[in-house]
Amino acid sequence: MGMDQIAAEVGKIVKDKFGTDLEIELSRPEEQFGDYSTSVAMRLAPELGKSPREVADSLVDKLGEIDGVAKADVAGPGFINIKMNDKYFAEGIKTVLDSKEDYGKTKQMAGQSVVVEYSDPNPFKVLHVGHLYTSMVGDAIANLIENAGAKVHRVNFGGDVGRHVAITIWSILQEFGGEKVDGLQEIEKSERANWLASHYVSGTNKFAEDATCQAEVQELNKRIYEVVSSKDVASPLGQIYWMTRGWSYEYFDEFYARIGTKFEKYYPESETVEPGLEAVKENIGKVFTASEGAVVFNGEVHNLHTRVFINSQGLPTYETKDIGLVLMKWQDYNFDRSVIITGNDQFEYMQVVTKALEKFQPDLAAKTTHITHGLVKMPGGVKMSSRLGNILGAEDVIDMVDKANTEANESQNTAVAHGALRYGFTKYRIGTDIIFDPAELVSLHGNSGPYLQYAFARANSILQKSSVVSRQSSVDHAPNSDVRFPNYDSAERSLARKVSEYPEVIEKATGELMPHVICTYLYELAQQFNSFYESSRIIGDDRQGVRTQLVAAYAQVLKNGLALIGVETIDQI
Repeated sequence: MGMDQIAAEVGKIVKDKFGTDLEIELSRPEEQFGDYSTSVAMRLAPELGKSPREVADSLVDKLGEIDGVAKADVAGPGFINIKMNDKYFAEGIKTVLDSKEDYGKTKQMAGQSVVVEYSDPNPFKVLHVGHLYTSMVGDAIANLIENAGAKVHRVNFGGDVGRHVAITIWSILQEFGGEKVDGLQEIEKSERANWLASHYVSGTNKFAEDATCQAEVQELNKRIYEVVSSKDVASPLGQIYWMTRGWSYEYFDEFYARIGTKFEKYYPESETVEPGLEAVKENIGKVFTASEGAVVFNGEVHNLHTRVFINSQGLPTYETKDIGLVLMKWQDYNFDRSVIITGNDQFEYMQVVTKALEKFQPDLAAKTTHITHGLVKMPGGVKMSSRLGNILGAEDVIDMVDKANTEANESQNTAVAHGALRYGFTKYRIGTDIIFDPAELVSLHGNSGPYLQYAFARANSILQKSSVVSRQSSVDHAPNSDVRFPNYDSAERSLARKVSEYPEVIEKATGELMPHVICTYLYELAQQFNSFYESSRIIGDDRQGVRTQLVAAYAQVLKNGLALIGVETIDQI
């Protein structure tokens, strides 16, 4: 019986006594006050014409009869604190040991089809630390949804057409003196991504100051759209475009393989153009308005920005491509929910796109959730810009963390370094900015991935040494002692209580799509275990069986929680 079941039992007692149906909310007070707390008496008092304290006093005796409840007390003006008995927590520990890797799985989203879109790099640009951050946080959110029973489709979206592509190819043509393919063959594979990115930066700088460049890029942009729409692979421009675009996709694939991220589908903008244009044109005069040769959505009537969806040259903007993307995802997956993860700078933009979609596809708009995250900044708080070239490359970041881990921890274990990155990014509430600090990420002290990986390894070592388990046993072969309902001492009870919070944490993290909630809990859990370990001898103690069960349950929860945020546990370090 968990928190939800206890709340349901409290609800039954309230209904029996007062004839009122209430959704009971329980919270976790500090342990010295109890294990659960409710303000139900405060809510009932006005309706009953009594003081909250009177209502609470009339409930506590009945609450004490709930299975697993040791006692219920009234505190302050009418709060009710509920203390559970040791059997309740021991049954929870047994559930962990029996469920193993399934412990914490829920049915919150059972049977649903959910599309999660994240990372979204643009071909012809280099991946930066922001893409690394979005990929790892996006993985964690997708894992949460999957853990809740949904069928998750992880997808990616990027701009393979548009001005940034034209700018890059324009710069390449300047280097080669025209539309020539031969020189491209000489670019080393390992240099291709950075070579393309350098041309994007140099082309952008030229575009900003040169009217001739602007006109040429504008014309080239239209020609590239024609190359893509006609699948032209024969012309020199077609060969240059498809070859360099292919380089970008190879680079993306290698990067995602390195960080262990997998996508079911990649949507290029060139494929979302047609359905987006069709939808916008069909709704001119109803949702969109013709204005000075362009097509716009008048967002101001909704207290939003007015934005162009088709420009005066007849070309689709990002907004139209995003409309097309939604329609393609719906066609492919018939989703119950679509989650889109982008930076904070896309918030107002996506508000306009979603509002426009709502006007002709209200059901799809209602099924769409947009989550925004903060920036990953370089030391000194400098904002990165691929346009200016002052970016921190995604692969450079991984290399820096690998090096920091080797220097600080004398470890070349990539699982530790990658765990440091994933946990280091995920532990922050989505929406806040992050200052990238490799030394902090790999620290074995404080709230870090390696700290929790080492905490798991320590627990695993205890289990291996315990005579309750065979020499080969670990958390995957947790002890099944006959001592199932012991009288816990204070340290044992505190650890069992903390372990019991895990399902509530998962439910909250899933409901809010906030994986940092798990990180906060896991760090607190590890600290609670350290307190237990300092005061409680395990190996060779009379209570070895009871305490080994607690260690095994703690380790299992730690392993399950870390897996949800993409951090691999390590048996020995």
